Order: sequence, then C-alpha cells, then structure tokens
Amino acid sequence: MFSFFRKKEERKPAPQLKVDLHSHLIPGIDDGSQSMEESLTLLKGMEALGYEKLITTPHIMADAYKNTPKIIKTGLEELRNAAREEGIEMEIDAAAEYYLDDGFIDLLGEEEVMAINGTYLLFETSYVSKPLRTEEMIFEITLAGYTPVMAHPERYRYIKEPLKEYGRFKELGVLFQVNLNSFGGYYGKSAKVLAEFLSRNGMIDFLGSDVHRQKHVDTLEAVLKSDAYREIFAHNEIMNDKL
Repeated sequence: MFSFFRKKEERKPAPQLKVDLHSHLIPGIDDGSQSMEESLTLLKGMEALGYEKLITTPHIMADAYKNTPKIIKTGLEELRNAAREEGIEMEIDAAAEYYLDDGFIDLLGEEEVMAINGTYLLFETSYVSKPLRTEEMIFEITLAGYTPVMAHPERYRYIKEPLKEYGRFKELGVLFQVNLNSFGGYYGKSAKVLAEFLSRNGMIDFLGSDVHRQKHVDTLEAVLKSDAYREIFAHNEIMNDKL
C-alpha cells in the first residue's frame, strides 16, 4: 500500500574518536594542568568521553616554556604512574607543541625531537602575526624528516584569505589539527567560522581537544554530540585513530 509518509532518514552516528593528540596534561610544566590531582580529573573526564589513548603535548617556547625531552618524559612517567594507581586504563604518551620562534631551528638539530609517533611535528605560531620565516621553518621540518602539523589553524587571527592562505600551507605539505571546541564557539566567532570553513573544504587531518582545564572537557562533551562534529567526517579523512 502506497504511503504519503516517508520514513525519516536515519542519520549515521559520527565515529567515536579513540585517540587525542593535543592536550596539556603533564602538571606544572606549561599553562595546562597545574597539579597531579587536576591532571587525573582531566584524564578521567577524557576517558568518560570514550578516549582510549592520549598523546599530551606540552608547549616548548623559548621565552615562556623551556621544556626539554627529559622534562617531558619525566613528567609523563609520573603521570602514567599516578594514572595507573587511580585505575585509569587509557594509554598515555607525550610529544610536544613547538612554537615557531627564533630558537626553533636549533631544536630541530638536536638529538631528540618530541614528534607524535616519531613522525608528526606539532607546531604553532603567534595568534596575531605570521612569523616572517614560517615557510622556511616548515621546509626545515620536512627536511629533518618530519611531517609538519599546524595546531589549531582556525585560531590564527592573521588569516584573512582562508582559501589562499590555508591552500598555501597545504602546498607546503602541512597537515591541519583543528580544535574540536572551536566548533562550539569556545574560542570566539572567528575561530568557529574558520573551523567550519576548514571542515567544509576537507582540509582537516586531525582533531584535538587542546585540554588545559575542566571547562575544556565540559565543552568537548557537547561538541562531540553536535551536528557540526558529525559533518566533519562527511568531508574530511580524520587520522587520529591511526596514531
């Protein structure tokens, strides 16, 4: 019998991210968690959201956070031990978020670079002005054998012509890691608009939580249930769970 009523189209649920590659959870070494107690609370929050592996990425900045592989690895081991004692079952690893400053090229020449899985080098720039040597430093990352990954490209206020400027980064071999909370408006209207632009144009390679505080976890919970989150996977090949 013909029916005038069409069955409502079922919407496929968005994939559950199992791996996060951007956070600041080693206590007391940058602007992220400031205590082990806070770190454990954040880890539990991320575990409750379905994450099974976290690659936390402390800042390395010449003028502010002079972290080294030794400092990061020591903090990571302390975090792992504390998490184990709390019954947290997530795999916890560490890399770094490198700031493109005058000392960055020197760091690339050191014996150990804190790259994600030994391959992906996560970097950030000033939010307000593009460093004059950005392209040169990206070339040096590639020359050193790493794949450059730009952290939160949607947050850089110097992006005025998204298609042209993001397109140029892609030409240079840069992968993009967008912060999930940008889709919830956490970082303001501009970041939200640019995150949606990147999603719509299939330019996103990785998604990150960039968790520093509990409010980031709370916002993330809402974003993971949103239509915007579902749309990301319709246009982009997200590589998180390959890490």
